Amino acid sequence: MKTVESELKYLKLLAKQYPSISKASTEIINLEAILNLPKGTEHFITDIHGEYEPFVHVLKNGSGVIKRKIEELFSSTMRESEKKALATLVYYPEQKLDLIIKEEENIDDFYRINIYRLIELCKYASSKYTRSKVRKLLPEDFRYIIEELLHENIDSHHKQNYYKSIVESIIETDRSKEFIIAISKVIQKLVVDRLHILGDIYDRGPRPDIVMDTLMDYHSVDIQWGNHDILWMGAASGEKTCIANALRISARYANLDIIEDIYGINLLPLATFAMEIYKDDSCDSFIPKISDQDVSTKEKSLIAKMHKAISIIQFKLEGEIISRRPEFEMKHRLLLNNINYDEGTINIKGKNYKLKDSYFPTIDKSNPYKFTKEEESVIEKLVSSFKNSEKLQKHVSFLFSKGSIYLTANSNLLIHGCVPLNQDSSFMKMKIQGIEYKGKELMDKMESVAREGYFFKENTTQKQFGMDMMWYLWTGKCSSLFGKDDMTTFERYFIVDKEAHKENKNPYFKLREDEKMCEKIFEEFNLDTKDAHIINGHVPVESKNGESPIKANGKILVIDGGFSKAYQKKTGIAGYTLIYNSYSLQLVSHNPFTSAEEAIVNESDILSTTEIVEHKDKRKTVRDTDAGKKLQEEVNDLKMLLLAYKKGLIKEI
Repeated sequence: MKTVESELKYLKLLAKQYPSISKASTEIINLEAILNLPKGTEHFITDIHGEYEPFVHVLKNGSGVIKRKIEELFSSTMRESEKKALATLVYYPEQKLDLIIKEEENIDDFYRINIYRLIELCKYASSKYTRSKVRKLLPEDFRYIIEELLHENIDSHHKQNYYKSIVESIIETDRSKEFIIAISKVIQKLVVDRLHILGDIYDRGPRPDIVMDTLMDYHSVDIQWGNHDILWMGAASGEKTCIANALRISARYANLDIIEDIYGINLLPLATFAMEIYKDDSCDSFIPKISDQDVSTKEKSLIAKMHKAISIIQFKLEGEIISRRPEFEMKHRLLLNNINYDEGTINIKGKNYKLKDSYFPTIDKSNPYKFTKEEESVIEKLVSSFKNSEKLQKHVSFLFSKGSIYLTANSNLLIHGCVPLNQDSSFMKMKIQGIEYKGKELMDKMESVAREGYFFKENTTQKQFGMDMMWYLWTGKCSSLFGKDDMTTFERYFIVDKEAHKENKNPYFKLREDEKMCEKIFEEFNLDTKDAHIINGHVPVESKNGESPIKANGKILVIDGGFSKAYQKKTGIAGYTLIYNSYSLQLVSHNPFTSAEEAIVNESDILSTTEIVEHKDKRKTVRDTDAGKKLQEEVNDLKMLLLAYKKGLIKEI
């Protein structure tokens, strides 16, 4: 038990910050007030997969939070059309104002009306925060003005002229547009206290870089890595197999421009190699999956050849890691050894399959995993390009600084995929560097090793093992990010029989319907079994087939509903998001988003449906959060400091 005497050394250090009874008392009063404020709103999004337009829109509208606040505030004073117009103005102030300025006859009246409305909305959104917290979110140019307007009462007889003069001055000095843009962005920040991204920012969709740039500008965010994210993180560290996988997926979805145009990675060596080696091969199994894109036949043919070339390189590279790391237990994936190159067949798990493509000009039948000199040259050039891409390194550095394999936040366990389990619901074990790990300790160890793969010096054993671990996290059976026994990439390209394509999900995905299993996981991660939830994505919820995202009587929430267009036929919707405010946990399902232009011009929002998963009669306060627990510790320490002052153990300055 802590006593003033036992903590005296620490309290003397604290006294330097609060050198008197009055200053310590003032801080206690301040912190106690903060602890009684309502809990901030948390926003959960997962499996974005480069679909930047719907992501940015959902971020701007706070999964409907802004719209609900407008409804609550102006329900009896504004028409529906006016509410829609105001919401659009908040979401896209720059673009909407450009249209309005062209069309509006009396622009000053428009500015006047909407400035007053935006001030009221901003007041409402900021009401559960301290002034100091709101001040930090205000733009420098308008900080003083917005702060004055937020804390003045428009109905006060004494301040009416003052309030009015500020608004009129904004209009007269031709700063209305800039002010509306600034206060709209403040409102966007205020409605969400913290954003949680539960993985898979990368692959399939067109512009993951825009998603990353948006997150880097966001006021408060954390990221739980997905298997597609760790793949790009491995690629940025220079891990060859991750590079090959990232390129293969980009080619598969005809999305190589993200590699070349956005990240500045030179694909000419790969293209030249592919055109030379596969010039007489149609590469039918490698024709890219193209939707809503205008790609010429010639370009499609080139992409297919590059796609096949990098795929074969990938399989060879995987062989190197599998042979180097017996602890990964993946020898059964050395499939190039199982091919009968003369007959065009392959034996997998004791069964022979006919290959639909048996043209392997770069494979030596006697040594299938040996690279040609040309392949080695292509690989080395790609490694150099990935490691020297300034933009990619900036994005991946952010993923490491803001990210983790899992996060416990306010009684919730946030993971992308799963907690790896055995059939009997015990935690799956894996030996890493001779020591056996399972459950939370396994996930902690994997994260630590992966960080070494990115941050350690070149040509060290730690960096090499860390890079190999990033590849394992992409595809290994004990990876919480992957959650399957095998990744059957080779089979999907080369075997018609879909039986060979099967990937068995980790038992977690069946056992997650069991509340007792959930409680076991909560205990493993030191969470309160009564209030905790597991929130994850990774496996799309097939809503159109009646599958519910709510599992184990509300203990697990699976919020991958198909942000990626590639999954929307399967899910029937365009993504789930989750809102956790001071009263409730709300699951929001979204219909497909048309475009930002449509939203701006026609003032159309994403059609969303909200389901209350959990409602609390007593409003949660900051005291009930993780941040609140830390603040309470500060209060307790300050109270001990007061006692030390009163006892004369520490003298006031």
